[in-house]
Amino acid sequence: MRKVLTGFLIYGLPIPLLLYSLTVGPSQGLVFADYWDWGKAALNGGIHENSTKVYMLNNIIENVRLPRVLLTFIIGAGLASSGGALQGIFRNPLVDPYVLGISSGSAFGAALAIAFPLLHINVMAFVLGVASVIMTYSFAFSNNKSSIVAVILSGMIVSGIFTASLTVVQYISDPYKLQAIVQWTMGNLHHASWDKLNTAALPVGIGIVGMYLMRWRLNLLALGEQEAKAVGVNPTADKATLVALATLTTSTSVAAAGVISMYGLFIPHLTRMMVGPDNRKAMPANIFFGGSFLVIIDNFSRSLMDFEIPIGIFTMLLGAPFFLFLMKKNKINWV
Repeated sequence: MRKVLTGFLIYGLPIPLLLYSLTVGPSQGLVFADYWDWGKAALNGGIHENSTKVYMLNNIIENVRLPRVLLTFIIGAGLASSGGALQGIFRNPLVDPYVLGISSGSAFGAALAIAFPLLHINVMAFVLGVASVIMTYSFAFSNNKSSIVAVILSGMIVSGIFTASLTVVQYISDPYKLQAIVQWTMGNLHHASWDKLNTAALPVGIGIVGMYLMRWRLNLLALGEQEAKAVGVNPTADKATLVALATLTTSTSVAAAGVISMYGLFIPHLTRMMVGPDNRKAMPANIFFGGSFLVIIDNFSRSLMDFEIPIGIFTMLLGAPFFLFLMKKNKINWV
């Protein structure tokens, strides 16, 4: 029974959830019958020949909700798979894109692009995300070697540097751009559009597919470098490839939706609790369940109150108590 429930949550939930999410929103005066009429008209190809309300609803679903739901799903899948990959690489359950400075670097780059529109937001987010990884590894290396602890500590330092730099950008920005940057740093999907989806889908898709194809290598890397070398794997090259894929995925997600705190940290723990530590099962679980869970959070963020609550606030409010629970239960492990 547990396996059936787990299988449904991971693989059976996404499609019905995505369809249901198209009906969630602040639009007033719409009832189930309106969505039913829209569905029949859409299947028959007669949207434009139907009532004004059906035509209006089609516009809402096609141009507002559908791109937002799809963008939310791929960002959730990307952040969860990136977190799971980084935790496997560094054999540490507390690692995520924020700990290595990737998210902070990408946030700083995106904020620069918002403050100075001559720069492209996705390019700046990726460039600064890569720069943060290079800085983290440069600080961690001593005598041509580094430890996991040194990498994590260096990532925290780099993250602090870029967070301070982001604050400087906010301080020197004009009030209108400052408001946009502040809202964006909270994590927000209310500006989701087909253009953003088209821009984010390819880089995030490349990152997700790449990490999925290397999921079995994560099992070897989790054993340690010596064990990985013993079976013919080049751990340095594999780690560099996986970190690059995680950086591409995270930086693109940050550029598209802002800073979504702790999501890449606690979702991999949930999936490991459901399917176990084997990355051959955990990686696809991160992709599908990670995407679905962020869609659920976004549904609450845009419908719980009369105004929209930034999704980054929800993920922080969910992630922090969850980790406190794991700490109290001593479940922060790989089981």
